[in-house]
Amino acid sequence: MSEATRSDRPLAVYADPGELDPLPGIKHLADAGFAVRVVGSDAPEDIAQQAPDATVLLIGYTPVDADLLARLPQLRLICTQSAGVDTVDLPAARAAGVQVANVPGAATEEVATHAFAMIAGLLRGLPFLGDEVRGGGWDATAVPTHRLSEVTVGVFGMGRIGRLTAQLLVPVVGKVAAYDPWAPSSAWPEGVERVGSLEAILGDSQVLTLHAPLTEDTRNVIGAAQLAAMPAGSYLVNVARGELVDFDALVAALDSGHLTGAALDVLPVEPPTDERVRTHDRLWVTPHAGYLSPAAARDYVLHQARNASTWLATGKPLEPVTG
Repeated sequence: MSEATRSDRPLAVYADPGELDPLPGIKHLADAGFAVRVVGSDAPEDIAQQAPDATVLLIGYTPVDADLLARLPQLRLICTQSAGVDTVDLPAARAAGVQVANVPGAATEEVATHAFAMIAGLLRGLPFLGDEVRGGGWDATAVPTHRLSEVTVGVFGMGRIGRLTAQLLVPVVGKVAAYDPWAPSSAWPEGVERVGSLEAILGDSQVLTLHAPLTEDTRNVIGAAQLAAMPAGSYLVNVARGELVDFDALVAALDSGHLTGAALDVLPVEPPTDERVRTHDRLWVTPHAGYLSPAAARDYVLHQARNASTWLATGKPLEPVTG
C-alpha cells in the first residue's frame, strides 16, 4: 500500500490498477487536492480493510456491491477505468448516495480498428490460413475467403465504438446494417442502414459484430437461436463484453460448421479457464487487447482521474453514469 497523504485531504483510493500505469492519475489527483492510496488488489475484502476512509474509489473491474459500499461509509464517488460499469451495483450505489462515473471514449479508435481488423481478417481467412502454414501445409483453399465489397456486416450497438466501426466498414464492404434500441437517430452515420431489431440483421449478415453494453437484457443475447438465424458460413466478432455471447452455443455453431469462424477479444472468464478457447481451430482470440495503445493507456488513467478532480471541484464528474 502506498499513499500520498495529508489528513485533511479527501482520500482517493485505487484498487488494482491492472496493467495500466496509475502514476499520471495519482499525480493529477494529488495536484487536485486528494490524498491518494493504492490498495493493489481488486478483492472487496482488501479494499474494505485497507481503505475504509475512501472518499473516491478508482477501479478497473473491481466488483462493488452493497456489502462493500456499506463498509466504505465515506465513499461518495466510484470512477471506473472503462466505459463499462457492469461490475458496480448501480441501484445500491444510488441508495448509498454514491455517484458513478466512467470513461467512455479513451479507446474508441483502438477498439473500433481492432474490430475492423478482425472482420477483415476473418473474411480473408487470415488467422486460419496462417495456422495452415504453421502446421506445415500450403493450401490456399483451406478456408473460405470473401470479396469484402459483396459482404453484409451487421452491427449490434451504435455507441461510440460501434458507430466508428460502422464508419470504417462503409467504404469497404457491400452493406452495413445496424441495430441499437438505445441510440438516437443521430448515431447512424451516412451509408449505414438502420434496422428495427436484432433479428432483422441476423439473417442478412455474413458477419455480426457486437458493440452493445452488458446489461441483464443483453447477457447471452447471442445464443443458439440467434446463431442459427445467421447465414451458413458466417462469422461472429465480439470486442464488447464476453457475456453477450453464450459460449457453449458459439462453440456448437463452430463445431457444426454453421459458423465458419469467430473472433473474440473478450470472454466470459478472463483469463480463460475453458480449454476450447485456446484449442478450437475456428476461434481467433486476442487477450482483451483491443483497447490498448500508449495513447489510450494514458487517456484511460487521466480521464478516470479527471472524473474525480472535476467532482471535487463541482460536485459532478465529467462522465456521470448515476446522479
